[in-house]
Amino acid sequence: MKRVIDISMIALILFTIVSLISAGATPMKSINDQEPQSFVTVKGKVVDNETRDPLIFATVAIKGTNIATVSNLDGDFILKISEKLDNPYLEVMYIGYKNKEIPLINLSTGNDENIIELRQATIPIEEVVVKPVTPEEILEAVIRNVGNNYPENPNLMTGFYRETIKKNRNYVSIAEAVIEVFKAPYNNEFRFDATRVYKGRKNVEVEKIDTVLFRLQGGPVTTLQLDVIKNPWSILTFDAMDTYNYNLENIIVIDEKPHYVVEFHQRENVDIPLFLGKFYIDIETYAITEAEFSFNLEDKASAASIFVRKKPLGMTVTPEVANYRVRYREQDGQYYFAYARAEVEFKVNWKRKLFNKTYVTMSEIAITDRTEEEVVKFASRERIRKGDIFTEQLSAFADPDFWGDYNVIEPDQSIESAINKLNRKLKWNERWNR
Repeated sequence: MKRVIDISMIALILFTIVSLISAGATPMKSINDQEPQSFVTVKGKVVDNETRDPLIFATVAIKGTNIATVSNLDGDFILKISEKLDNPYLEVMYIGYKNKEIPLINLSTGNDENIIELRQATIPIEEVVVKPVTPEEILEAVIRNVGNNYPENPNLMTGFYRETIKKNRNYVSIAEAVIEVFKAPYNNEFRFDATRVYKGRKNVEVEKIDTVLFRLQGGPVTTLQLDVIKNPWSILTFDAMDTYNYNLENIIVIDEKPHYVVEFHQRENVDIPLFLGKFYIDIETYAITEAEFSFNLEDKASAASIFVRKKPLGMTVTPEVANYRVRYREQDGQYYFAYARAEVEFKVNWKRKLFNKTYVTMSEIAITDRTEEEVVKFASRERIRKGDIFTEQLSAFADPDFWGDYNVIEPDQSIESAINKLNRKLKWNERWNR
């Protein structure tokens, strides 16, 4: 049962907490400059066609290519597309909705926003062959079919990574980068992924009085561990299944295909904190195409000891929320890692101080391109390691053209606006405390 209880592999994210930190912002040089390419930019918002509610984390891709991104918490997206593509189509996908394909020529480019409306998909019962299986049998089939559904060859992926830390309602740290990911095959026992920074930027602003800063260890390395197919130890092995109860909750449509929705939560007699959540499983192939799950935080003390690596004396740290999401994109019968997100909320209390503070940390990776050609492992000196503090690997803000033609996730709030807001708040605090 050792692997079942090795929850540190996926409890994600390990934190170091330090007090009284300040950081400057200095210009950064890119790691590897390339000649700019000719591309067009498409901005948009994905919404429900009836309610007009934004659809969060929708997949937005160029059909027939590896180019993709996701919509943000407001349903917004931005996608940069090479002008060399011949008659490209934008394809938008979301859980429980019909896919939508739009010729790029029909969309506004530049700064104009396109509203993409999706319709909910219904599944006529006569079109679904409901197999007489239990949720446990479905999960067993998922495990047995990993070799058929996920790549046997290594991939070199380009991605966008962002991590933010908010203190109460204000950002205190924002870092984002274009990264390269060596994605090892899924059929190899020594299948370790690796990542390195291609370009990056950050800003860290901390009040000078009575402040702490969470520092996320590993950055994209730890967020990649949300790939539950690659890292199944505590959640998706035959041994791990003995620690969970399962329920077949529903059948829904994803990417025009019916999926089982299997809900899981740890059994009452299991005394270590594990997970609860949902798997979305293709009925035909038994491939997990998406998973959303949370860490069981009923035992606050145990959970805190897992998440927090180091903290100052006199501080109590209580985890309140730990939510995770991972998504795979199907291409030519194989399912490729496409997106992962971790969001963890803590309450921090100091002895002899009246008010608690709330910190929310978020890290996410969106794969925006990939190739299986001429894939070579990264040199050891180039890799980000699990113990690294990601923000310490980057210099500060770059110029406005920093990202070039690389695809990113449209910010929920622009990084510049967030930091400007922080700077105004800091100046106000300084005047107040004089």
